[in-house]
Amino acid sequence: MAKLKEKLLEKIKAQRPKITMLTKEKGSVVIDKVTIEQCIGGARDVRCLVTDISYLDPQEGIRFRGKTIPETFAALPKVPGAEYPYVEGFWHFLLTGEIPTMDETLEIVKDWKTRAKVPSYVFDVLKAMPKDSHPMAMFSTAITVMQKESIFAKRYAEGMKKDEYWDPMFEDSSNLIARLPEIAAFIYRWKYKNGNTIAPNPDLDFGGNFAHMMGIAKPYDDVARMYFILHSDHESGNVSAHTTHLVASALSDAYLSLSAGINGLAGPLHGLANQEVLRWAQKALEKTGGKSPDKEGMKKFCWDTLNAGQVIPGYGHAVLRKTDPRFASQNEFSRKHLPNDELFKFINTLYEVAPGVLTEHGKTKNPWPNVDAASGVIQWHYGLTEYDFYTVLFGVGRALGVLANITWDRGLGYALERPKSVTTDMLEKWATEGGRPGM
Repeated sequence: MAKLKEKLLEKIKAQRPKITMLTKEKGSVVIDKVTIEQCIGGARDVRCLVTDISYLDPQEGIRFRGKTIPETFAALPKVPGAEYPYVEGFWHFLLTGEIPTMDETLEIVKDWKTRAKVPSYVFDVLKAMPKDSHPMAMFSTAITVMQKESIFAKRYAEGMKKDEYWDPMFEDSSNLIARLPEIAAFIYRWKYKNGNTIAPNPDLDFGGNFAHMMGIAKPYDDVARMYFILHSDHESGNVSAHTTHLVASALSDAYLSLSAGINGLAGPLHGLANQEVLRWAQKALEKTGGKSPDKEGMKKFCWDTLNAGQVIPGYGHAVLRKTDPRFASQNEFSRKHLPNDELFKFINTLYEVAPGVLTEHGKTKNPWPNVDAASGVIQWHYGLTEYDFYTVLFGVGRALGVLANITWDRGLGYALERPKSVTTDMLEKWATEGGRPGM
């Protein structure tokens, strides 16, 4: 090991016990109105972000503009012959807080079609990337290279008033969202289907056109609509939403800001969790000959997993203290459309058993399933078996919420985000003194 790395490792090993002590023994000490534990622990539960787009209630789950997921699905205009609403109408709802009429929804459908043309150089760049590039790296790259199209960047360079910032941010956001389905579908077909891409169908809505370009038959169009809406936003504190907001607070345009958020979404602690659930369930089914165990068998399997020091993936949430309504929505879809799928049977039986086991185990604050416990199963059922692509689907949906948020950020003139840092020495000093009064 090089001398620099040796010295760095020495410093790290010396620092770790200090951080452990500060968190476990002095975590409740207050410094400037937050605790040491919150300072070290990623600002968890510190209320210092503002958004009206969505709110995550510990008991009710996500609310979009005040409406629960079932209320949102019930209120929005639905695509003729489909079970789920237009994504375009949902965009109207996120931006305005008002449920659009069918005419207002169709106006956005028409508008997005005029914006949906992806510049040819985007595909050239994607084709030039190594075929084994991660699809999220490709997705982020495609968004970044389109930055030259930014209306916000152009108008800012020309000079515009601060109260006009929202206008070009809205235009950039609308252009970006309209193009994401074709970009995502291109990446999938180029990477996993021998480059046999499918041209968009201008007669279809956002969700329907995405399913068409993916080459997956009905009812996958409804899966897309459901999936994009469910994954659109989860208030501002999660990594992808916060990162997009943070970068945009520097007056970076929508392309640079969303790309940054997508990079955050690609992290294993954020957007990759659904892959872990699916892998875990499939390995479990291998042990049972491909058949889902009954409740007693599932209970034993859960205990064996926990007693081996492992976790049950897809269960628990940083905020929620009940079943994630996003899981419930996908579980309802699965009961209707894939009741005999063995993976779904496994996940459904797990849902009936795991909360009780985890409660008895006593080491889980929230023993209920989150969104990741169900989403991969549906994708796998419809033939989308490439794990690495699942987060791209998440990214298309998440773009709706974060781009609505940064449009409002510019409309309200929110400031550059700039939290204040402290040193470990300062924390140790204040811990010894019993705290530090807020300034």
